[in-house]
Order: sequence, then structure tokens, then C-alpha cells
Amino acid sequence: MLLVYTQKITPRLRYTFKHLITRVLGISVDFTTKIETFIAHNEVKMSYVKQPLGDEFFVRCQDLLFEQGVGEVDIAMHKWDETPCFFPTGEKSTVPYDIFAASFYLLSRYEEYLPYVKDEHGRYTAVESLAFKNDFLKLPVVDIWCQKFLAIFLEKFPDVVPEKRQFVYKPIINVPVAYAYKKRGLIRAFGGFMTDIVRFKFSRFIDRSAVLLGMKEDPYDNFEAFIALHKQYDTKAYYFFQIGDYATYDHNISIYKNVFIRLIKNVSDYSKVGLLASYASFTNVEKLKVEKKRLNMTINKPIKRARQHYNMLNVPQFYRDLIDLEFSEDFSMGYRDTIGFRAGTCNPFYFYDIGMEIQTPLKVNPFCLQYTGELDTEIFTTEIMKMATQVQKVNGTFAAVFHNVVLSERNVAWKELYINLLKTYSNATDN
Repeated sequence: MLLVYTQKITPRLRYTFKHLITRVLGISVDFTTKIETFIAHNEVKMSYVKQPLGDEFFVRCQDLLFEQGVGEVDIAMHKWDETPCFFPTGEKSTVPYDIFAASFYLLSRYEEYLPYVKDEHGRYTAVESLAFKNDFLKLPVVDIWCQKFLAIFLEKFPDVVPEKRQFVYKPIINVPVAYAYKKRGLIRAFGGFMTDIVRFKFSRFIDRSAVLLGMKEDPYDNFEAFIALHKQYDTKAYYFFQIGDYATYDHNISIYKNVFIRLIKNVSDYSKVGLLASYASFTNVEKLKVEKKRLNMTINKPIKRARQHYNMLNVPQFYRDLIDLEFSEDFSMGYRDTIGFRAGTCNPFYFYDIGMEIQTPLKVNPFCLQYTGELDTEIFTTEIMKMATQVQKVNGTFAAVFHNVVLSERNVAWKELYINLLKTYSNATDN
């Protein structure tokens, strides 16, 4: 066990060290504020203070983990070898950067508590982030820093044997609309035909007609194909169904239709199912509560996982709502239209509520890729595989969000990407 000496044991400090040292690096950790206890400890130890006590393993601390609330943080970017980093520690420190304070800044989403310019949907966007502005959004920097720290740490304590993590590939499938044309009711079907005509989308008019006449399969109805693929590659995906009421941004069919109920039940037999919280529930926790209850009654299983439709992630309120409704996992930590690691990490972590200064029981599962409908095959796929390689190097979790339409002929590039990822990482999925 690693014993850490510090002048004050705060919730932030305990949270950050437990995550980095124990969950990521696999080393148990404890804390003390008593110098005599630290000196008497003859095993593995380090100090996290402003000045070293002697020649111990020492990391010069920044103030962030000892503060409360949110304020302006002065950040100057540097490079640790080739990896961007901040909060340098000076010559006396055993490691050149305070990775604990830097990691807390990213994991807690500190910058999302500060004033920022929202997009048209009220969302925090990638361009506002420190990672985007300093060109490290596509790197899981927190996990890379941990590996650099570990290398230095093991030079000092070569007898320490960390518990090793394994690389995991986690495919996530959004189902905001189960069917493109069928089972949508007469009024919506008629409205669809009229829209196709007004917008001169005659190919959609023909497709819609063929599906409704039973001459062609619905292009969104790829669930059996997904199940077959996942069986072939021994993979269990995470499915998130949107079952909110019909609205401007929520277009799924009614959860009370038998065909939709059977679909969700069938998928839940082969995969892990969660709630895709409706756009309308973004500012209405009562709607979120109703949607959870609907899904619970549909599959007769506890609903513990959620994602926010359109990535309407508002930190910390959405996470507080999930906790109040007894969700245990969130899968919304990423950007809708930008690839990369929103929280600077590829690994799951517990949400720290800065407003309340506590570690919550909500596990956040970050993703680095989300289906957008448009794909520059050559450039985009290369970037995705680079990120996957970075995640492999740190034995992290590579999570990617797709759409139930990716196996249709409309999305050949996305289909190829999805299948290629399954083939490449089938032995590393989270079963």
C-alpha cells in the first residue's frame, strides 16, 4: 500500500488519488497528515506538499485539491516529453507535473462550471475546452500522465506490483428512432409523404412507399443484423432506447406499440439496455423519471444506465438528476460533433460534484466517437484508429457511439467502420 503524506485530506484529494493510483494504476493508497506516522512507515510512501520532508518520493502540490468551489485557474501549457501537460512542479519534485491537480481539473469538468458560450441547444461545445484550444482533445492525457508517473514511481519502488488493467472496446448503439417509416401511425406517415414531395425527396418517397407496402425492409430496422454480428464476434453492445413522448427533437414511435416493446425485450436478451433520455427531459426531471419507469416496465429489469439525447449534458445538473433517480452509470461524456476525450480520459470514473464537494456514486463512461451521419472515410477513420491505438497503449476503454442505422446501405462508410472495429477488437469487448 502507498501511504501519502499531505497537510490536509480533502474530498478532492481523496477522490483524485483513489482514481489515479488505485483504479487506473492498480495500487492501493492511504493518507496521513501526521509526520511521525509518515516517517515511521517503512514501506511505499510519497509526500504531496509544497516542500519535501527529506529525500522521499515527492510531488509538489498545486492548490486546486485543497480549495472549495470554483474560481479562475491560471493554466499554462507545457510538454511532458511529447504529451501536453500543465501545473509544473519545479526541480525538487520527483515528477515534473502535478498530475493529480491537472487530472482533477479535467475529470471534474471544472471548466464546465465556469461561464461559457452555449450552442443553439444550450450545450457546452468542444471549442470552449482547454483540450481543444491546446490540441490534446484526441489524447487520453490523464491516462498517459498516469503511465508516465508509474514509470518514475517503479524506478523508486521496483518491488511494487500494480494490478494490471486490460484494454476494452465498448460499442454503444443509440436508438433515437427504431424505424424510419413503419409503425409510425397514419398521420405521421401522411406527413412524411407530404414532406418528401415538398422537399423534392422523391427517392425517400419511393422508399417510404416500398416499406409501407411490405416490398422492402425498413432501413433503420437492423437489429437482427446487429445481433448476428455481435454473436459472430462474441460481443455485447450497449443499447440506449429513446422512449419519450413525440416532440420536435424526439421522433421515436410510441413505447406502447407491441412491436416496439417486443424489439426492446428481444435486444435486452442479447445486450445491455439503457435509457436514451429525451431532448425534452433535459430541463424536466419528471419526464426523465417517467421515461425510466416506462423502460423498466418494458423489460422488467432495473434501469441503471442512461445517455442524454443530442448529448444535452449539463454539468452538474443532469448528473444530479440521474443520481436522484438512482441511475448508477452515465454514457453521455463526450461531444456530439467532435471526436476526442471530453474529460481527458478513456477510462470510466466517478462523477465529482464540485458544488457539493463530494464523490458521487454515479460512474461516468466517457466516449470519444459519436455517429454524425457524415464520414470522410479516409481522414476520419485514420483519426479513429489513432485514438484506439492511444487507448490500447494505456490499457484503457475505447468507447464509440453509433446509431441503429449504421448497418444500412445509406451509411456504407459507417458500416465498414463499425464492422472493422468489431473485427479488430472482438477479443477486448466488455462482456
